[in-house]
Amino acid sequence: MANPYAGLGTASATMANVRGDSGDKPDGGLDGGTPMSSREVLKRLSPYVRRHLLALVASFVCAATTVVLQLYVPILIGRAVDTIIGVGAVAFDLLLPILVRLALVIVMAAITQWLFGRFVSQLSNRTICDLRIDAFGKLRHLPLSFIDAHAHGDLLARIASDVDQVGDGLLQGLTQLFSGVVTIVGTLAFMFSISVPVGLVVVVVTPLSVLVASLIAKRSSSGFAAQQQIQGQLGGYVQEMVSNQKLVSAFAYGKRSIATFTDLNQRLRGVGERAQFVSSLSNPSTRVVNNIIYAIVAIVGCTCVITGWPSTLTVGQVQSFLSYANQYMKPFNEISGVVTQVQAAFASARRLFALLDATEERRTVDPIRELPPAQGDLDFDHVSFSYVKGTPLLTDITFHVSPGQRVALVGTTGCGKTTLINLLLRFYDLDGGTIRVDGTDIFSMTREDLRARFGMVLQETWLFAGTVRENIAYGRDGATTEDVVAAAKRAHADTFIRQLPQGYDTHIGEDGGSLSQGQRQLLCIARAMLADAPILLLDEATSSIDTRTELQVQAAFDEMMIGRTSLVVAHRLSTIRQADCILVMDKGRIIERGTHDDLLEQGGFYANLYQSQFANQ
Repeated sequence: MANPYAGLGTASATMANVRGDSGDKPDGGLDGGTPMSSREVLKRLSPYVRRHLLALVASFVCAATTVVLQLYVPILIGRAVDTIIGVGAVAFDLLLPILVRLALVIVMAAITQWLFGRFVSQLSNRTICDLRIDAFGKLRHLPLSFIDAHAHGDLLARIASDVDQVGDGLLQGLTQLFSGVVTIVGTLAFMFSISVPVGLVVVVVTPLSVLVASLIAKRSSSGFAAQQQIQGQLGGYVQEMVSNQKLVSAFAYGKRSIATFTDLNQRLRGVGERAQFVSSLSNPSTRVVNNIIYAIVAIVGCTCVITGWPSTLTVGQVQSFLSYANQYMKPFNEISGVVTQVQAAFASARRLFALLDATEERRTVDPIRELPPAQGDLDFDHVSFSYVKGTPLLTDITFHVSPGQRVALVGTTGCGKTTLINLLLRFYDLDGGTIRVDGTDIFSMTREDLRARFGMVLQETWLFAGTVRENIAYGRDGATTEDVVAAAKRAHADTFIRQLPQGYDTHIGEDGGSLSQGQRQLLCIARAMLADAPILLLDEATSSIDTRTELQVQAAFDEMMIGRTSLVVAHRLSTIRQADCILVMDKGRIIERGTHDDLLEQGGFYANLYQSQFANQ
């Protein structure tokens, strides 16, 4: 069995792919193409941040106030030091007011710092809330072909964990940005107010710290991009294995699945260790440079006290200057300390924006607002379609379904029966031809208006985590309990539902939990019956139901189909004998059409197919 997750090879190869060093062309997926630069990421994030301008301004004001108060502390400490006249000689009349002022400043700084943290947290959480809403909403506008072509676990990771990662990095980044910018500007102002020459020494040496941090950040960026990419693959693989655990166990695939998971996990570990190692160099490297700057300031300051050159300073002023030098370098240390989280956030943001930039399904241009009443008239006019360009699946499909008519689609597996339903509902767009519903081209209708005319039961059941009542009521907004029970009775699901522990209020897990496949399908049938749409689409709707229940449900369908247009896909030909017209498909074409009796009399493809099913009966 081919392993779709084995394409990246070693951790080094993965990082080379992310950097674009492999020489291979992008695969055209979500992470293909030229990576978005950090500047582009910030540009894309800025509109989300600007939506919460009040919290943004309040955060900046609180940050500025906190920093100014904190920078005033060294001034007061320096003045307090200068009140020490000599051994045992302290000017307490000057010292006490300074200490009282110092205490007030410290308390006010603590309050504004708390407010700053709260406003930044609000800004970050509201921003990621908007991002997650947009990302989830994006899925509604993506074509089904896109969803089918990408691992569902990876898409979930982008909406869940990647958005959280962006939020954490945004919180840390904004915190350091606001306080860091104000701290740097404020400390420079205070230092130059004390001594211009010593302040210039700090400014001249500072670029060394910035250069070291930027070089390491560039090296670690590609590593975190590779890490997030493999995390998405790992999430996709885990989601597939969990959702198909019965199949994994049935085919004794457990050891192989663990081997594949271990390989992905080891590659993630290798990429993660390398990214973390490179990133972890930032903080100690900048600290070394900053300590050198601190030592230079101390030496120059002491020289000024002793010699008066290049400027005259007191011991208290040197103390203040050293405090400012320490605070001036603090933002560089803090930024380098959170660079890991920020780089991971940038990598997650790139993955998130790649999803938001994915090509959406073609939207209806100037849709018809005043649609004709739903009659159930269907018209396929020379329809052609292919999933893969150059490999046609449907060719010149033409047929008409009158209101209230029951039409069945039969044929060999892969001939395009279900694809016709997908095209009718605009899950995929046509390559050629026209489909009309009640005389209106489906491309002149919004997808919502189009799909509101159909009730549908597919071979693959879909149930969500919730109560039985909620799953059935999904078929119609505002459905009452009486409506739900009535639909369940018509679908012959009421009996087994009442045998559940809490009846209609029984909570079932994702995809039906412990319910049998037949019970799940009955719930889906009840949902379709509750929808009560004018056109009914049935794709092997009774394939998982026992023969006795199938007869009961078929009787319910027969009753439901009265006055409704019905399009039925079936492999069991016994279920479509009463169809008004049977369309026989083979290799993407309609090769026969007529009633059950007419087709048997013709002795063609349908007759052979029917006889092969009942030859042993």
